[in-house]
Amino acid sequence: MTAFDDLMAFQRETSALGEIAGRLGWDQETVMPRGAAPQRAEEMAAIEAVLHARRSDPRVAGWLDQADPQDQVGQAQLREIRRSYERTVKVPADLATAIARVTSAAQGIWAQARADEDVTAFLPVLDEVVALKREEGAALAQGGDVYDAMVEDYEPYTTGVQIAEIFDEMRPRLVALRAAVLDKPAPDGLTGKFDELAQIGLSQKLAIAFGYDLNTGRIDKAVHPFSSGSGLDVRITTRTSETDPFNCFYSTIHEVGHAAYEQGIDAAYALTPLGRGVSMGVHESQSRIYENQLGRSRAFTGWLYGQMKDAFGDFGIANEDAFYATVNGVHNGYIRTEADEVQYNLHIMLRFDLERALMAGDLQVNDLEAAWNDRFNADFGYAVDKPSNGCLQDVHWSVGLFGYFPTYSLGNVYAGCLYQALRAAVPDLDSQLAGGDTSGATAWLRENVQQHGGLYAPRETIQRASGMEPGPEPLLGYLEQKFGGLYGL
Repeated sequence: MTAFDDLMAFQRETSALGEIAGRLGWDQETVMPRGAAPQRAEEMAAIEAVLHARRSDPRVAGWLDQADPQDQVGQAQLREIRRSYERTVKVPADLATAIARVTSAAQGIWAQARADEDVTAFLPVLDEVVALKREEGAALAQGGDVYDAMVEDYEPYTTGVQIAEIFDEMRPRLVALRAAVLDKPAPDGLTGKFDELAQIGLSQKLAIAFGYDLNTGRIDKAVHPFSSGSGLDVRITTRTSETDPFNCFYSTIHEVGHAAYEQGIDAAYALTPLGRGVSMGVHESQSRIYENQLGRSRAFTGWLYGQMKDAFGDFGIANEDAFYATVNGVHNGYIRTEADEVQYNLHIMLRFDLERALMAGDLQVNDLEAAWNDRFNADFGYAVDKPSNGCLQDVHWSVGLFGYFPTYSLGNVYAGCLYQALRAAVPDLDSQLAGGDTSGATAWLRENVQQHGGLYAPRETIQRASGMEPGPEPLLGYLEQKFGGLYGL
């Protein structure tokens, strides 16, 4: 056994334990009894202590010094293990354990506060989370920017300043497009009620249509849809609304994009650092291109229209063109996950600025609700009506995911680049999608993005697949063309 072999054997065991921790999180979000929350917090803290000890084991440093693989894959494995090790050893074990314990408990407190529309019930534990994450960020940054250290967990080699520059470039054109679209008559929306079991049945059909392998996956319900796992166990959740089946269908397609990425990674990378998506931005590029450029296209919505008529009968939309307009309707709304393509990134920019201020200490937790409401009113032109439509709507901050939100918009930017290349590579894409066949698109994404897992750095992954340096222009051009056509701009 060489040092590299020893290191990889140790890493696979650590990754397996990480998957177990992930399964505990999946269970907590789906089927765990509510009363089990205090015990689950202790379980999560215990396994985090084990993981932290392994990730900071001094033997890892020795193996890294001695290992000398000659191939590209081995060198990439070392790059990712070294990056993780150097970050882990900067964080005291008791701090990592405390964060795991508090965020597990905070998740349940957030869910109840959201249900009760009671911000004050959530703020004390959020204050604990923020204080601990600031402490972690300071340990990681070692004198540098705390928020940059947070972003590094989700989008390696990217800083808050770089993200802000991208957002500053996007904002004026998004604001102008939003204003122009909302100045036009809105398309008809859905009316009536849609049977939950029929929604679940069609959502499973959509998951399969987009290539989700149910032999190594499953679909469950959760308050906040998510994807969990890697390799041979990749699970997704969705949600239903009696009056809005699109919430179910497009949440499912979105999460299938994440799951397909994990299922599409080269099996040789399983339980290694390369066996997961390389970043959350690249992950979001897959979920967003599945959901939007493919799932909300005129071609695919024509097929979906027929599927909905089969499932629900006549549901009040006259034809495929009207259905396409309904699916892509731009409306005022509070909820990020329900936002249309025009306004979605504006929701992300709000969260990015607020969480960056929280990590810098420029915004205190007790002032968060007022800051959110003021910013929302300024950006969208109307007031937040209740906490679940405001600062309590997302789970992310309760579980300590600071630095995560901007990756959603980075994913949209990346998806814009990929879609431009995809259309050139698959010239009959629309005719395929019109028959409910996504295989041409998903096979191209699997070959050019998904199979590589963490082999390349995030921006390099997108550059190699799309043939361009990632930037917002393809996304902005796509949005202006699509919604300009829909709304006659």
